[in-house]
Amino acid sequence: MAEEGRRGEEDERGPGSAHQVFVVMECLLEKLKVLNYEEEVLAKHNMKYLSRHYFVSSPFLSFNSGEQFYMFTIISSWLINTAGRPFTEPQEHDEPNATVSNILAELRAFGVKVDFPPSKLKSGSGEQVCFVLDRLAEEALKRRGFTFRRPNYPTETTEEESVMEDDAELTLSKVEEEMIEEPDEEEENVMDLEALKLRTTHTASEASSKPDDILESTVDAAEWSLEVERVLPQLKVTIRTDNKDWRIHVDQMHQHRDGIKSSLKEAKSYLDKLQEDISKTLEKVGSREKYINNQLEPLIQEYRSAQARLSEAKERYQQASGGVTERTRVLAEISEDLEKVKQEMEEKGSSMSDGAPVVKIKQSLTKLKQEIVQMDVRIGVVEHTLLQAKLREKSNMTRDMHATSLPEQQAGTFT
Repeated sequence: MAEEGRRGEEDERGPGSAHQVFVVMECLLEKLKVLNYEEEVLAKHNMKYLSRHYFVSSPFLSFNSGEQFYMFTIISSWLINTAGRPFTEPQEHDEPNATVSNILAELRAFGVKVDFPPSKLKSGSGEQVCFVLDRLAEEALKRRGFTFRRPNYPTETTEEESVMEDDAELTLSKVEEEMIEEPDEEEENVMDLEALKLRTTHTASEASSKPDDILESTVDAAEWSLEVERVLPQLKVTIRTDNKDWRIHVDQMHQHRDGIKSSLKEAKSYLDKLQEDISKTLEKVGSREKYINNQLEPLIQEYRSAQARLSEAKERYQQASGGVTERTRVLAEISEDLEKVKQEMEEKGSSMSDGAPVVKIKQSLTKLKQEIVQMDVRIGVVEHTLLQAKLREKSNMTRDMHATSLPEQQAGTFT
């Protein structure tokens, strides 16, 4: 859709609109040279010179889009500053959208109408880029007071030449050129017109120098006739007709018309005969077709009935195949469930026939009995130790009781 819109826009603007950007770019380069951009921009940033079509977007031109965009921003900022408005020079790491928006804002400040989105300038090339740079260059030139004036062409004085035209509208110069181009075989019989012209001029000058008087011929008539017969072959002038002459075209048209008429008379009888033969053949074909249709009508009816039965059989087959597919799916599900049940039964059967669990249970019982015996021994040792501790404690209590009773008795005896 975008391609069709672009083509429609080009058709509305004219067939040469696609090449207008090349002209704008060339004019822009001339304006930049007038502003001395080589020293003020290229030398300062160590950049290469611009080509005639550097900012033109074309499939036949290959440039680096990033380099083009950076060059566009640098030149735009320089032109804006040159035009008298302060503008910060953009850097490579700046946001492209912000840079383009700032350039368009400065362009609108100069009174230039911008009717395209800023995204058109992000590619660094194209018609919009050339337009922006061209208008900025014009503003910079106005700021410096430079204007382009129309060139003054020197007037050239053209000499008037008298042209002698004959019925075929051929000039003497054309005759001379055509005589030069003729083969060498005809040059012997062709008179040198230049020599004749010089001779005529010389004779006229001599005649003008002589006084006006009555001329009388002193040449014999027989000698004059012999001289005329001798010179007559040399007076032959071969004139080539110009193919661009309209009279030649008219004659050719009449010749072609006569040829077409004569050919038409000869071919008309053959065409009439061919038409009759074709008409008879078409009638025969039509009658034969009707006969074949009448003969094949029963077979056609039978074929149609067979086609109807075939379509019914196909429908029944499709219905039956649909039922078979559903039943096949159910069978697959049942088979899958059956496989799961078989697997579970095998696992349970193997676990029931296997004696390993019983052996494990016996080993566990034996181990449990041994642990019970050990626990009984430990319990007996603990009871014995506890009993000894109780007896020892009891003996200590008895000893303490006797120790306290003896001093009391001794004290009573002393008293």
